[in-house]
Amino acid sequence: MSTPIAIPRPSRARRVPGPVRHVVVVGAGLSGLAAALHLRGAGIDVTVVESAATPGGRVRTEVIDGVPFDTGASVLTMPALITRPMTAVGIDHDEALRRLDLRPLDPTYHMRYADGVEFAVRRGLDDRVAEIERIFGAAEADGYRRFDQWLHRLYDVEFDRFLDRNHDSVLDYVASTEMRSGVKDLLTMGAVRRLTAAVDRFIHDERLQRAVTFQALYAGVPPSQAPAIYAVIAHMDVGLGVDYPIGGMGRVGAVMAEALTEAGGRIHYHEPATSVRLAGGRAVAVRTEAGEIACDAVVLTTDTPVTRRLLGDSGRTRTVRHSPSAVVAHVTVDADIAAGWPGGHHTIDFGAAWTSTFRELTARRGRLMSDPSILMNRPAVTDPDHFVTDGAESVSVLAPCPNLDSADLAWNDIAAPYVAEYLGVLEERGYKGITDARVHRIDHPGTWAADGMSAGTPFAAAHTLGQTGPLRTPNLWRGAENVVLAGSSTVPGVGIPPVLISGRLAADRITA
Repeated sequence: MSTPIAIPRPSRARRVPGPVRHVVVVGAGLSGLAAALHLRGAGIDVTVVESAATPGGRVRTEVIDGVPFDTGASVLTMPALITRPMTAVGIDHDEALRRLDLRPLDPTYHMRYADGVEFAVRRGLDDRVAEIERIFGAAEADGYRRFDQWLHRLYDVEFDRFLDRNHDSVLDYVASTEMRSGVKDLLTMGAVRRLTAAVDRFIHDERLQRAVTFQALYAGVPPSQAPAIYAVIAHMDVGLGVDYPIGGMGRVGAVMAEALTEAGGRIHYHEPATSVRLAGGRAVAVRTEAGEIACDAVVLTTDTPVTRRLLGDSGRTRTVRHSPSAVVAHVTVDADIAAGWPGGHHTIDFGAAWTSTFRELTARRGRLMSDPSILMNRPAVTDPDHFVTDGAESVSVLAPCPNLDSADLAWNDIAAPYVAEYLGVLEERGYKGITDARVHRIDHPGTWAADGMSAGTPFAAAHTLGQTGPLRTPNLWRGAENVVLAGSSTVPGVGIPPVLISGRLAADRITA
């Protein structure tokens, strides 16, 4: 059972000036819904405008050719961050969990390595350590237990003081005794060294290291270059466990949207924002294809190119380094055939290469993986009633690839051949019959770019040291004192836990 997240103490960060009675939120993704719920809980009138027909943004379940697929994020951690904005409008934590109808995943992941080793990442620490000892030996199991203790301490220092709080500049990190103490703790723990070096103090088997550093791929930085502070992602992911909502990931947005409308908030679907009207350095209305909505403040959850277009901002902007992208094939396979495959709900099938794979994906001149590591999402393992249709199982297969900034490839032409190629690799690795799968849709960098995502990646700005914390795109927009940002492009970052936090941080910029 998930426990509630403590309400953070108020920060001294800057807020939107003037009385705010009505806020327009652009985007009904998780960050926008979280912001709207917190604002509504503070008694502010809220209208959400969303271009799609359903809520959820990049966390969604779609029906393609009559078949359901999780077409966005598929790993849900820290569900208390979903219930927190719902409790802000008076919904009991346990009632919020009931609505989400979550199932704990155990194992959280199945890891498959090129040497034939398979590692089931168990949900409970003792079970996980026992599995590590069985596969990698007693020394690695002991090292992992010490690593887990280090992760807990790192999380305790980072979350409340650095992730879950607004900051205006790096100077905020030394502005109080509490923050100076946090910085000192991080330095003492070695959290500013490189991630691989930090992990190597505890774990030496390269295969096990992959299990706790692969998340750096979605942060956009190789583990050998990523700051060790991002080990906290592994703690959220592996240490705190993964859950799954029955009916698909789209349930999360649907439940949050229902909570908002119950509380008196409004959501306008099929109504994309076209611009934000400014007057006197403030946003006074959001224009949509259906008309104009007057407001006292705006929360934008869009990626930076769309945000700039909505605000009519054609000025210079700093260069942003983006995370790699992905090619995702949504396919169906005979359920009896898929039942014989290795792995489980989430399977990561690693190639023999690792360091070179990150180099290929994250280099300024990127290239496709020469020895692919691939993520397979099979929700039918947990929820067969919803993801087996007429005897066929829904499967989504993700292969990371360079973003459009580093490799502007002709994806409309090469996506289908590339998918056929990596499905062939999976067939050779033991997923018999996958080359006969029916491909219902392929999402690729061109798809993401058409949806307004920077550099054609759903993983937004990379978490380099220069794009972390106050150095990341701030959530107060310069030039419009009552425009606030939320979502992957701003603080604290990418993924389901961070974007939910970003929604609360955006609301905190507005509420007194």
